Order: sequence, then structure tokens, then C-alpha cells
Amino acid sequence: MNILIATQFYPPLIGGEERFTHNLSRLLAGRGHDVSVVTIHQTGLPEHETQNGVTIYRVKGFTQQLKWLYSDDSRRAATPFPDPGLVREMGAIIDKVQPDILHAHNWIIHSLLPHKKHRKLILTLHDYGFVCATKKLLYHDEVCSGPALTKCLACSVGHYGFAKGIPTLTANWVMSAWERRAVDMFVPVSQAVADGNRLKEGTYQVIPNFVPDTVGDVPTLEKQYADQLPTEPFLLFVGAFGRYKGVDVLIEAYKRLDNPPPLVLIGYDTSEHPVETQSLPSGVSVLRNWPHDAVMGAWKRCMIGYAPSVWNEPCATVPMEAMAVGKPVIATRIGGLTDIVADGESGYLVTPGNSTELAAATARLLADPALREKMGETGRIRVQRFQESAVIPQYERLYADLLNQTRSV
Repeated sequence: MNILIATQFYPPLIGGEERFTHNLSRLLAGRGHDVSVVTIHQTGLPEHETQNGVTIYRVKGFTQQLKWLYSDDSRRAATPFPDPGLVREMGAIIDKVQPDILHAHNWIIHSLLPHKKHRKLILTLHDYGFVCATKKLLYHDEVCSGPALTKCLACSVGHYGFAKGIPTLTANWVMSAWERRAVDMFVPVSQAVADGNRLKEGTYQVIPNFVPDTVGDVPTLEKQYADQLPTEPFLLFVGAFGRYKGVDVLIEAYKRLDNPPPLVLIGYDTSEHPVETQSLPSGVSVLRNWPHDAVMGAWKRCMIGYAPSVWNEPCATVPMEAMAVGKPVIATRIGGLTDIVADGESGYLVTPGNSTELAAATARLLADPALREKMGETGRIRVQRFQESAVIPQYERLYADLLNQTRSV
């Protein structure tokens, strides 16, 4: 099959969606498919290259040249409407590549829709951007019950500002209506994402995020990173330093523990619901922007992993990676996290935002090394359902089914 994957960000940019599209394209190419990736050009990166059998095109849009539109100049995201420059350049690439399948991720689909024509179009939903302009489905830092005009206006203006908020909300609603007609199959990464985006039965197929089969084969941690970690056993959080990730709840829970081991926070700063990481309790250290191999090395050395999100986490790979190296995970009972962590078996699920429960679960595991070992081994087995050998064939079957539908018409 000839597959074109469209994604707003792609490595070397860091993030879960970036790793997902990189691994998906690489693995599909390794299984004999012709795979191309089109992504938004970022400063300092080549416009065209080939990696692991995947041809990568980095295209320049018109809106990406308007620096004032973006709070983070290093991540100029796709807009909630078709960008004239992206539409033009993506059209030229499609004419050149002639893909059978268009597989989009996130809002870059808006610039891909004009080129669907007779091709099959798939949209993987990694968040709630189909119905929510801020993509988080949070309202006043709590899980939103669903879109409504007054709520959505308040959130969009609060998130993007007045000048950008109203156009973003309006464009997203208009484009979502177009997507419902044009997309052949939505692929939410969890049932929580399907429900949150209000997808209709028969229009979607849940396929989870995945990690490589070799994710547990962790290379030796380079000295420059090893030296930054505590010499004694430690607790570990990996992710964005935002309230929606529950970082503030985890810090509060840590304060409740008696004589705890060090707590390490590895991640990156975010403008979305940021958490103060400068004045932290004794024992808490913050490490920013680590490469993935170093993060995996930290997972291997830690005692307990955390995924304390307070939003409907779609399908986080962070707990999968912790489980792959045999670590128990304490996560919140929300969103796709409940699909990944088996409560009482591979870790614990606690109430979102409840620092008391989080501290109690931590204390329970700290007091019982044998339980930590048992849960870690259970997690190592459980994560196999989220590895590439289990998930990639699901995408291949979906591609084949859609192409067979075309041939039978």
C-alpha cells in the first residue's frame, strides 16, 4: 500500500504524538509499505529527507510565517482552517506520491481535506480537538461535560485571547462538520476519546497508541544524564509541567509522605495550565527536555511511576513505557488511563485531583517491595497488548478494508 501520513509535528520535535507518527511510519515502511510523511516545516530542519525508508516532506504554510500567532515559536502548529500555503504544497506532494491512503493526525487534516477526492481518508484522534478548540475538554480546570456556545467561547478566548479565540472556535466547528462528511474512518486512540469527541457508532474504530516491541530494551544511560538523577531509588513523573497532567497534585501528595525517597519530574514547560516548578519541596528535582532514550533509562532506575492526570488523558504512552521496564504505575481513574493500568494488578488507580489517595497509594507501594515487584511484572505482561506487534496489524487491516470497499464499488 502507498500511504501518506500527515502530522503537524514530527521528530526531532519531542512529544507523544511525534513519537507515535514516527514509529507508525517507520514500522509500516519496514513491513513493505510505501510510506511518506508530510509535516509542517520548523526552523533548522531540512525540507526533504529519507529516514528508515520513510520519505519526509516538511512544508511551509502561510500562517506559520506569522510569528505573532504562536506562543511557542519552535512549534508552529496547524491552524483550525485550511492554510493556503499548506494546501498548495501538500497538493503538489500528493500529485507526486499518488497515495492510496491519506492518514491524518490532528488539525493538519484541514489543509488535507481539499485533496481527498477518490482517496480513502483516515483521521487518528489523539485528543478532543474535533469538538474542543483547546483540545483538552477542560472547563475551569475540570473535565468539561461537553461543548456549549458560552462555555466554548469562554475557554477559547481564555486560551488563545480574544483576537484568535473566536476565529479558532468558529473555524474548528465549521471544519469538524466538513470532516464528518469527508473522513472515511475516525480512529480514536481510546473509547474515552471516541466518547469525548461525540463520534457516532459505525464511524470510528478504536486503535490504541503503542510502544515498540523493544521498548523494554533500554540502553545504558549516558553519564551526563545519569549524573542528574538521585543516587538512591526515586519516584518518577514524565510529562508536561501542566496542571492538567496533575503535577501540582503529585507535589501535594509528596508533601504528605513521611521521609519519602526523592521525586524526579522529567518533562517540559507548557503555556497550557502551567505549574510552578521553581519553588518545590525538598527532595523534588526538575529535569527538562530529556531525549527519549534518557527518559527510558530513568524509568529503569526508578521505583514507582506516575500518571496523575486530571483531564481525560486520551491514551498515554508514558505509563506503557514504565510498565515495559517492570515498574508499577499509580495513575488516575480517568480517560484512557483506565485501559492501560489495571487497578490492584499493575499499579493503582486513584481519584483525579485527590492528593490524599495518591499519597496513600504511594505509601502502600513504598512499604512493600514484593508488591512493587509483582505489579511490575504484571505490567510488563499487560503492556504487550499496546506494543507494535499487536497494534500495527490493526492499522494494516483497516487500510486494507477501506481499499477493498473502494474496489468493490
